[in-house]
Amino acid sequence: MFNKIFGSKSAKKEGGSGPKYYNLEVSKIEKETGDTITIFFENPESGPIPYKSGQFLTLILPIDGEKIRRSYSLCSVYGLHDKMAVTVKRVQGGKVSNYLNDHLKVGESIELMEPSGVFTTNFDSSNKRQVFLIGGGSGITPLMSILRSTLEFEPDSMVNLIYANRNQDSIIFRERLKVLEDQFSERLKITYILDAAPEGWNGHSGMISPEMMNGILDQEMRDGYPYEFFLCGPTAMIDLVVDILENRDLDKKRIHRENFVSKSKNPLQNKTEAEQKESGHDTYEVTVLCDGEEHSFEVTPEKTILETALDLDIDLPFSCQSGLCTACRGKLISGKVELDESEGLSEQEIKDGYVLTCVGHPVTPDVKIEIG
Repeated sequence: MFNKIFGSKSAKKEGGSGPKYYNLEVSKIEKETGDTITIFFENPESGPIPYKSGQFLTLILPIDGEKIRRSYSLCSVYGLHDKMAVTVKRVQGGKVSNYLNDHLKVGESIELMEPSGVFTTNFDSSNKRQVFLIGGGSGITPLMSILRSTLEFEPDSMVNLIYANRNQDSIIFRERLKVLEDQFSERLKITYILDAAPEGWNGHSGMISPEMMNGILDQEMRDGYPYEFFLCGPTAMIDLVVDILENRDLDKKRIHRENFVSKSKNPLQNKTEAEQKESGHDTYEVTVLCDGEEHSFEVTPEKTILETALDLDIDLPFSCQSGLCTACRGKLISGKVELDESEGLSEQEIKDGYVLTCVGHPVTPDVKIEIG
């Protein structure tokens, strides 16, 4: 999924009301491209771990004396594939992606957190829809899982994959996509876009533009099918495509996005103390109820609730620390919390009073949050 630096402190282990943790053996490693691998995991003794297509796993690895977390999207499909699998693309300077690509061996055990994420949909054999999957680079990973699920579990649905890459060699799952396109030729259409197209390339080339995307959509959108859009990849690309879709007056509730690069984490960091106070931000005490324990601590304006808790060695659940995965989600019992990012929460969850501690700042002195 999104390759970001995650926290090094471990959350509650299996047994509490928080997320479950597993130690799973690597059963197979497949090379997808020169800088990308897919990792397959053995199932735990209790049996396969349930997950939804589009969700991700958080891997926890001891590197250079610290535990580092990274989240990677599942490319497999629960109920279709025997083993869970994630795809990892090497990131320049990335500790975990380089470690996994260079050193991981079959038979090793990796600690991971149970699948999470809201970039998904419900699959039903009665559905008849046109699913557009628009991705760039490693953004194909969750889209691959959604693509397979739609084709396998919704026999009347159509799938259009629009996939942008630097060049042909960087196309992840290229051979598998070709097999699927042949197998489901009546229901799957793949449109490739290459930044650097080779001589004789008949597809689209260059950066995605409104003209290019609108031309593809005009050609591929079918009458009589409700549309569903899933976008995953670099933030700039996804922002552009969202603008294009919204300008076509498409239902925003049918546009789902997953960014692989986080937005600015805390807009307060560049403000003076006076500006923070004028905005209503100050140092407030927060109480968090988690796994039967109550923790009270003061949170300063420049820190989030989760950051402060981890600095104090208070063991709260977390994963992405970017407001996307919802592993740190809690119910606001009292007070008010302002979020830097709310993309991971549904409209109903926000109405019901849920907040994300990893991007949450208290703005009243009586904040109490219950997690789990």
